[in-house]
Order: sequence, then C-alpha cells, then structure tokens
Amino acid sequence: MQALLKRNWFFGGILVVILMAFGLPGLGRLVREYSILNVGVSLAFFITGLTLETSSIGAQLRKFGPPVAAMVSSLVAIPLLAWGLASIMMPVEFVIGVCIIATAPVTVASGTVMTDVGRGNVPLSLFICVLGNALAIFTIPFSLNLLLDFGGHIELPVLRMLGGLALTILVPTIIGQLARPLVRERIAPYKKGFSIFQQCIVLLIIFNAVASSTERILQAGIAILAVLAFMVVLHSMVLAMNYGTARFMGLDRPSVTAFTIHTSQKTLTVSYIVWAGYFAAQFPMAMIPAIGYHLTQMIMDSIVAQKFRLAAERAESALI
Repeated sequence: MQALLKRNWFFGGILVVILMAFGLPGLGRLVREYSILNVGVSLAFFITGLTLETSSIGAQLRKFGPPVAAMVSSLVAIPLLAWGLASIMMPVEFVIGVCIIATAPVTVASGTVMTDVGRGNVPLSLFICVLGNALAIFTIPFSLNLLLDFGGHIELPVLRMLGGLALTILVPTIIGQLARPLVRERIAPYKKGFSIFQQCIVLLIIFNAVASSTERILQAGIAILAVLAFMVVLHSMVLAMNYGTARFMGLDRPSVTAFTIHTSQKTLTVSYIVWAGYFAAQFPMAMIPAIGYHLTQMIMDSIVAQKFRLAAERAESALI
C-alpha cells in the first residue's frame, strides 16, 4: 500500500488540493494576493532551464521533418480541432478554457519521461519540447486572439500578452540554461527534488483554479463531468492524429513513440499564466478544461507509453 501511494502521490495530491479548495477557498485569495504562484511558476521555469539537457538535440537538427510536423500539429492542428469541437458542444466559458489549453505548448517533463518509458526517441522528444515552448510564447497571443475573436467572444491585448509570457517563461528558462554549465554536476543529486517541486506547482495551480470558482463549479454540477468526458474524447483524437501522422511520415518506432506522446501533451503551467493574467476575473471556470486535459493526458499517456514499451520489447525479443 505504501509503495502504491508513493508511486501515485501526485494523483492523491490532486484530490487533496481539490478538497482544500472547497473547504478553504480563502487560501486561494491569499495565493493570488501575494503572487505566491507567480513566483513559483517563474522559479519552476528557471529549474526547467537549469535541468534541461539539450546537448543530445544536435543530431535531430538534420531531420527537420518530424519537429516541423510536431509544431504544425501542436500549435495549429490541435487548437483548430479543439476549438471546432468545443464551439459545437460547450458554453462560451468552457470554449475559452479549451482554447487556452489547446494553444499551450507541449509539456516539459512528463512528455519526455513518458517517451522514455515507451522506449521512444528521447532526443526527438526533447527537441519537440524546446522548439514547442520557444515558439508558443509567440503563437499563443495571436492564436487565442484569432480563435476567440472569430467566435465573437473576446479580443486580447496581443502584444502585452506576448511580453508577459516572455518575461514569465522565456527569461527564467534562458537564465537557467545559461547557468546550467556552471552547476550541472552540483544539481545532479537534486533532480528528483526539482521534479517534485514542479509537480507541487501544478498542484498549487489546480488548487488556485478550483478555489477561484468553487461556487460556480457547484452550480455547474454534472457539466464538469461532461467537460472531463470531452477531454477524454479530444485527447484520444489528438493521440490518433499524431500517431497517424508519424506513421504516414515513415518514422521509425522510437520516433513514432516520441512524436505521438509528446506532441499530444499540453502544459498546465503556461495555461495558468494565460488564464490568470487575462481571463480569471471574467471567466473563472475557464481553467477547468485545462485541468481536465492535464489529468486526462497524465492517465491516458501513461497507458499509451506502456503499450509502446511492450511493443518495443516484443520487437526486440523477435530479433533474438
């Protein structure tokens, strides 16, 4: 039992912070008032830059097809697919939330970890991660403004959003990467601790988002379950689309694994920055779809990674 809890502490933490958000919503106001989460998010991206090993990416630069296809999928196809489905099936506030998570970049840590679990191409996964997060800083404001303005919902201050995202995400990451050569050996023993800290930031994001809209969540009732069901359908379609694209491009098995898993993932941290800065006051429940997608990808991609791993092991056994 103890081993089970240790392996799944993050999911247990999600349940705890949701219960805390309903029981102590005032703590959410304190988190916002003193900018605790903003500092934590910036620190998390500094740690990302500090720990991200980019030296293995060089070999992937000669194979520009998969990374380019991954960017088209992540930053163009997925937002359009998500917006199109959500516009038909969901109310405006949830449509905004779906667009926020859909335009976000790929995850930093979990996508690479799950690629590794699936015996995939980790350098390709890292390249998709670095390129996606760098480009998304510039594409998010324009993509969101286009999708939401086209629907007549909201018009965003694109340039101000661009500057805010760069300051919160890009600058700490670059500083971390510049500092990495100086402290690489010293921080190695703390890698697991850094990962736990970043997961705790995600838990704090979930707590803050739920605490900001407890009354409206209770009023929504069963609609929240509909949002979760929608995210399962959406992520299933995204996984199928990316798997089909990778196979169509003729990628090898490890690259198919990396492309399918990492290109399909979205980061909750960047979604929170966008929501908190431009939507939280008017659309407090718009963060719920982002949380739903994050939970969905954590569960579904763990299963997908295991299936890729089993397929790789069978292929290796057949060669013996």
